[in-house]
Amino acid sequence: MAEIIQRDGTWTFDGDTVRVVPGSKVHPVRQDLGELAIPVQALAGISFEPDRKGGRLRLRLRTGACPVLRAADGRLKDASDPYQLAVEKDRTGVAEYFVDEVRNALVIEQVPDTPAEGFLLPGPSLPVSGGGGDGTASFDGETVRLTWNWKAAESKTSGGSVTFPVSEVTGVRWLPAIGLENGYLRFERGPGGSSAPPKFDPYSLELWGLSRKEYSAVLVAAAVLTRLPRTGTAPELRAADRAKAAVPPADDHDVLLRRLRELGELHQAGILTDDEFSTAKQAVLRRL
Repeated sequence: MAEIIQRDGTWTFDGDTVRVVPGSKVHPVRQDLGELAIPVQALAGISFEPDRKGGRLRLRLRTGACPVLRAADGRLKDASDPYQLAVEKDRTGVAEYFVDEVRNALVIEQVPDTPAEGFLLPGPSLPVSGGGGDGTASFDGETVRLTWNWKAAESKTSGGSVTFPVSEVTGVRWLPAIGLENGYLRFERGPGGSSAPPKFDPYSLELWGLSRKEYSAVLVAAAVLTRLPRTGTAPELRAADRAKAAVPPADDHDVLLRRLRELGELHQAGILTDDEFSTAKQAVLRRL
C-alpha cells in the first residue's frame, strides 16, 4: 500500500486502484467529483514534477477512459484537474515512492497506453448541476434541464425553462471562458446542431468566467456523455480487461508466479530492460 496525505488531498494505491480523495479547500470541480477510484487499467502513466515548493503528482489516464477529461478536451486548469496533487516539500520522497509503485503495477499488469474503447471510469454522481452566466444546467440521468436567470437573453427567458430527454441529445460540448471570450455548455439535438450563438441558443448555457463554480458545468457535460450511444455507459472494460477481471485476486500465488514468468519472457525478448525487469520482479515478490 502506498499513500500520500497532503492538504490538497489524499492518494492511496493498493496495487490495483488509485484512490483519490480531494482536500476540503480544493477547486469546486474536484469537490463536486468527490472521491475517485481509478483502476490501473485506466492509467497510461504517472509522474512527479518537483519544484522549489515541493512539486506536483500527475496521473495520466488513457485517452477516452474518463468522461470528465473527454468533456473538458484538455481545457481543465491545473487547480480543477482531479488527477493532480500538490506535494509539499517534506513529502517529495513519498511522492517519488508512490510513482514507483504505480509504474511497477503498470508494467506487471502490462497496461497499454493506447486509447480505451469505452469509459473505464463512471461519470459524476447524479443528479448533477452546473451554473453559468445566464442560468443553470442540471441532469438527473434521464432529463436535461436549463433554467435561466435574470441575466439571460429575452429569447431564452420568454420560453421559460427548457427540458428535454437525454435520448434526444446527439452531442454535448463544454468550452470555458478564455480571456475576454465567453464560454458555453451546448447540447446538440439532431444532425449539425444549432448555429445560433450560445447567448441566444435555448439549448446552450453561457459561461462568463466570473466564478470558479462555472467550471462545474463540465461535470454536466461529462454525465451526459456517459449516456450517449457509443461513448460507453460507465464503467466499461475492454475485452482484455474483462478477461483480467476473471483472474483470481492479485495476492493469489499462482497468479503472481505466472506474472513472474511473463516478466521473464518479456525480459528475454528484449521488451523490458534489465532495470525495468528487476524493478517489476521486486514488486511482484513483495506481493507474494
